[in-house]
Amino acid sequence: MEIITSKRYELEILAEGETHTLCNALRRILMEDEDVKSTAYAIDHPIVGEPKIYVKAKSPKKSLKVASETLKERCAEFKGLLETIE
Repeated sequence: MEIITSKRYELEILAEGETHTLCNALRRILMEDEDVKSTAYAIDHPIVGEPKIYVKAKSPKKSLKVASETLKERCAEFKGLLETIE
């Protein structure tokens, strides 16, 4: 990931090699954070575009880090549930 814009309350990052899957999951978890005022992502071109993630929050870097850790935990929990099915 590459930081495009980093201001006190705003963060814009380029998520190279990622797709809607990761970006939408992060966006959804970020919106659960009371400190996040808004978040979105955009992919300029559907075939060759790289996603840009925007976060406006009290502490956008911290919120993004917490969201990524939450996503990791939820994926591990989901994987565990799938393994019980086998």
